[in-house]
Parts: sequence; C-alpha cells; structure tokens
Amino acid sequence: MTFEDLKKIIENSGRPYDIERIGKAYEFAARCHGDQLRRSGEPYIIHPLCVASYLVDLGLDTECICAALLHDVVEDTNASLDEIKAGFGPEVAELVNGVTKLGKISFSSVEEEQAENLRKMLLAMSKDIRVMLIKLCDRLHNMRTMDYQDEQKRRDKSRETMEVYAPIAHRLGMEPFKDELQDLSLKYLDPDAYEDITGILADMEEKNGPFMETVTEEIRRRLRENGMENVEIQARIKSIYGIYNKLYVQDRSLEEIYDIYAVRILVDTVAECYNALGVVHDMYTPISKRFKDYISSPKSNGYQSLHTTVIGRNATPFEIQIRTYEMHRAAEYGVAAHWKYKAGVNSSDSFDQRLEWVRQLLESQKESEDATDLLRSIKSDLLPEEVFALTPKGDVIDLPAGATVIDFAYAIHTAVGNRMTGAKVNGRIVPINYQVNSSEVVEIILGPKDKGPSRDWLNIAQTSSARAKIRGWFKKERREENIEEGKNILEKELRRELIRIPAEKYGDFLDELVRRQRLNTREELFAEIGYGGIPINRIMPKAREEYEKIRRADEADEHALAEIQEAPITRAKSIDGVIIEGLDSCLIRFSRCCNPLPGDEIVGFITRGKGVSIHKKSCKNVINAMSTEDGRARMVSAKWDSGVKEQFKADLVITCLDRTGMIADISGKLSSLHIPIYSLNTGSAGDARYNITLSIGVSGKDHLEATLDKLKKIKGVLRVERIGDSQ
Repeated sequence: MTFEDLKKIIENSGRPYDIERIGKAYEFAARCHGDQLRRSGEPYIIHPLCVASYLVDLGLDTECICAALLHDVVEDTNASLDEIKAGFGPEVAELVNGVTKLGKISFSSVEEEQAENLRKMLLAMSKDIRVMLIKLCDRLHNMRTMDYQDEQKRRDKSRETMEVYAPIAHRLGMEPFKDELQDLSLKYLDPDAYEDITGILADMEEKNGPFMETVTEEIRRRLRENGMENVEIQARIKSIYGIYNKLYVQDRSLEEIYDIYAVRILVDTVAECYNALGVVHDMYTPISKRFKDYISSPKSNGYQSLHTTVIGRNATPFEIQIRTYEMHRAAEYGVAAHWKYKAGVNSSDSFDQRLEWVRQLLESQKESEDATDLLRSIKSDLLPEEVFALTPKGDVIDLPAGATVIDFAYAIHTAVGNRMTGAKVNGRIVPINYQVNSSEVVEIILGPKDKGPSRDWLNIAQTSSARAKIRGWFKKERREENIEEGKNILEKELRRELIRIPAEKYGDFLDELVRRQRLNTREELFAEIGYGGIPINRIMPKAREEYEKIRRADEADEHALAEIQEAPITRAKSIDGVIIEGLDSCLIRFSRCCNPLPGDEIVGFITRGKGVSIHKKSCKNVINAMSTEDGRARMVSAKWDSGVKEQFKADLVITCLDRTGMIADISGKLSSLHIPIYSLNTGSAGDARYNITLSIGVSGKDHLEATLDKLKKIKGVLRVERIGDSQ
C-alpha cells in the first residue's frame, strides 16, 4: 500500500475528499515514523495507509482519514498532540487522542492498563463514534498481519480482540468486521480447530457449490415472475468462528447446523421482503421454529432482516435472509452507514440510540472505582448472543445471553428491580438466579415500595447496569449498614492476609487508605467497601503497601535503638532476675505491652511511683519515649541475670481451623511439655477459622520458641505468634 494507492481508492469512492489536506497528513506521518519498520520488515507507514483505506471504504470523512494516517504518531514517535492540533485542527487532534494509549501512566497490572485504555477510548467514542471506527480498522489490519508477531503476542491480541473489539463491532452493527475479527482471532487461539473447519468448508463448497448456484437462479426467476425486478441474490457460507461456536462450544454435530449455507435476498421495500418470504416458503419446505422477524423487532444494534431456514430438494438445509438494500447497507457498515457529520445534518434520534449503550456502560462505571470492572462489563454486556424476552404486556426486553431475572427487572425500571421479591417465567415461579431465554414471558413479583435489593444480587446480576443500580440503592439507603459491613469486610481481609497493624498506628493506616482512594473520611471508605463501590481486592494491594511501610519504619526504629550507647552496668545485684544499672533494690515489673522474656534484649524505664518497668528494646513504647528528652532521661540499662530461674508469662495467639478437639489438642500438647496455662480465650477469625489467645509460663525466649515449634505441628494450626513480637 502506497499513498498513490490510497489516492486511487479515494478517487474511486466518488466522495468529495480534501486530497490536499490528506496528503499533508500523510507527509507528516511519513516524516514522524521515518525509518520505523513493522515486524514484517515493511515500512511502518504502510499500516496507517491501510487503516485509512478501510475508512474510505466505510465512507468516513476527510478528518477521519487524516486522523487514521496520524493515529500512531503520538504513541510511537516524538510528535505531540499540540503539533497535530496546530497542523490539522482540534477535530483531528481529538480523534488521534481518542485512539492513543495512556503510555506515560504506570499501572499495577496489565488488566488495569487495558481497562483504563479502553475506558479512555469509550469516553472519546461516546462523544465521537469515529474514534472507535478508527480503532476497529486499526485492529483489523493488525489482525490481518499478526503472523509476524511472536506466539504469546498473537494469543494476547487475539483474546483481547475476541473479548472486546469483536463484541463492540457487533454492537455497532458492523457484522463483516465482527466475523473477520472473530475468524482471525480463532486462527491463533485454536489453530487446530481453525484448520479443521477451513478444510470442512472447502470440501463442502466443492461438493455443494453447484447446488447453491442452482438455488440462487431458481429464487431469482421466481421472484421476477412475482413482479420483483430489482432483486439481488447472494450466496454465502457461515463464518469459521460461527461454525466453531456451534461445533465446540454448543457441542452440536455438523448435521445439526442448519445455517452453514445462506442465501441473501435484497429488495427495494419492506413489503417486498414479506412477499419474497412467501415465495421462498412456497418453493421450499420451511423448518419450524427457525423463522425470525428482525424487521418488526430489530436487534439492539439496529440490525433488520427476515431469517428463515428451509430444506432444499436434495435435503440440504440452508438459511435465507431477506432485507432491503438500505437494511443491507446498515448491516454491512453499521453506524458508519448512518454517518451525517459532513452532510451538515445532526445525527438522528435512532443514531443516538445506537450509541446509548456506550453512555450507559460508562455511566454504570461511575459507581465502581475498579477499572477492571469495565472489562467484565464489556465481556458480559456486549456478547454477540442476545436474549429477547417479553413482559406480560408484550414489551420486548433485550438482554445479553446469560442475563438473570434480576437483570430483566432492572432493565424494565430501577424501581421494579429494587422492589422485586421473585419472578415467574411462563407462569411458573423461578429462582432469583434463573437465566432468561428468548421468547419467554417474564413477570416480576413486586414487594412493598420500601423493599430493597439483597447484597447477594451483586454476585448474581450479569449486566453492569443492574449491578450499578443495586450498588446505587445501597449507597443511598443503607449508609450506616454499609459502614459496618465495610469495616467488617476490611478487618476480615486484613486477618486473612495476616496483616497486623499496631493499635496506635491503625488510625494513620486507615487515613492513608482513605487518601489513596481520594475520599474524605474513614466512614466514606467503609461505606464504599460496604456497598460494593470499591471492591476489597482493589483495596488490598494498597493496604499491603502501607503495611510494608509501617514494618520497614519499625525495623529502622529498632535499628536506631540498638545503636544507643549504654553506660556499663557497675552493680551486679539481681532483682527479680534482672540486673539494672546503678540500682541494688527497687520495684521491678515486666511491661504487658511487649512481655519481655529472658533472651530478649531489654531496657529499663523509671516510672513515677511504680519502680522500673522492663521492656524489650524493640517495644514501640520505648521507641516513642526515646523521641523526647524526658523519656531518654528515664531510661536505664538492664540485662538478664544469667542465673535466673524464674518462670515468666508469655501471651500467644494461635490462628487455627475451626475443628472439633482443637482446644483439647493444644491443651494436651502444653500439658505434655509441663507448661502451665494461666488463661485461654477464643474468638472467630472468619472463613472457618478462629483465634485462641492464651497465657502460658516459660523460662525464657529459647523455651518459648521451642514451645511454638511444637504447637505449629498440631493438625489445623495455621499460625502461632507471641503477642508483642509485632511491637
């Protein structure tokens, strides 16, 4: 592809393009890309030229063709958006910006990067559909030249194309684009199946090609005999992915696929569509329940046609599609067929409705801070398969395949969903997670006006719209409940991740999470978690980062304390097993905040009226006291008497599975080790776990560590910690 080739395509289109302006865009792009090469070894400029030629075929305007030629210069060269705006105007610059990835922002995962780029593109698309048309043409050319990429890149791009871009092409009514994108993706995702189906189709075309030619001639002759002169008849074979989906996903046999062959009949008027239907049903035997009238009930993407499946004279089934020429242009080019910007006409109401799903999808994301939720919404809301269910009044509700009665209720109206207590399908009561099928009559059973949804519905609803409305209700109506629920969810997840924040630092920890979520108060954070606005799995990476900061700061404080110069202990009289600098006799007490044991490095703190309190050097209270002049003055050096024989209390917390006999096993083990138990308490830790807090007697740190090793070997014990070690 050269610029001369593009000029010929533009000339042959017969549309009024500004060829001088397009040439200027080409020269700028060629200069920016310079000597850049594609993986195939071809000059990079060939790629934007091909994308531009696809857009000419779709009938797009001069601005769009210029943007296609420039669509990679900001992302892949040193050119800036300001240069494009100065040289080609703000309209072209906005189109280029819409398809440019967020390359200068760091993301925590590939999924988040993909989701944020998609969000940016959809936002631009909601303002100007040409952004997505450029991106689809860009992706189509990339997929057509994917052979030159490494295998992992081919698979990653193919999966993204199958899950995101092919569904969007379908939703925009661009069926040929969707079919080719799916076929090319399948080629790299399941090459063996692709080759098998390609071989099957080649054999069938060779075998039945003459039959299809005969059928088209028969139909053309009969339609003309019935007064339809301006008729075009096309024969086609079902797409490779369409056959793959039925053979491998739906587990059908080849004989059960009735629409491998199809005949498309194009006529002038809607009346002729129905007349043609009568003619073909007179010529061939129709298969019952295989007739679909998408003219009177168009698909959500605007597709209109009559579909019927018939049996030919040699018992070969084939599908017949009947539509007007205008319907056919809409089916081939989708929203591009309705393009009116350059005609000086504002887009029509029906055109705006074709894009409403984009706005609804973006609107639903406002209730969720999770960028990756957008990917899940694309995969669920934009699936090519659709369901057309009915209300008792006969209204048609369009839903993605797999949608439940909850989605059906919220698709009718938010208030209907909020008041739903149950549902009937074809007169029978169904469970709340029932998946709706086409042609079913669904009746929503309503409760009182103040009745609201259940939190469990967030896990059952399949559409982003329904989930957003459920979250919205909880956000508005159940704030106090959300705060309590969110607090419990966060604490439970912190325990599950074994993140233990010291009590004196927990408030600062929460405040930092609030700041990182761009909220104002802790209550807002808890409420967002409680109603599902911020998924807990999005909070936890940031919680772990903050925990690591606290842990590293604590280690630094301990290191600083270890470097404190201590005066030599001049007296050596032991008091309760401890030798204290300069003191022969005084009241000694062991602090409860860190529970020091023989073997721990210790320090003394002179209290007011209570003698000397013995702490571990790593105790936070000691470190905090050392930050003040008064605290440093009250510190005294201390060490353990090497001959100490006393028994000391050690407090432990044991996290274990909730099973019968666990406490008995722990008590028995300690008894066999001749270790006394002074106190024991239990409490649930969630997820079928619970914590046992107990106080035992040991002779020192070494004795304690040996005891911990024994306890850890008990079946069902997950973790054993000495209280004070996290200090």
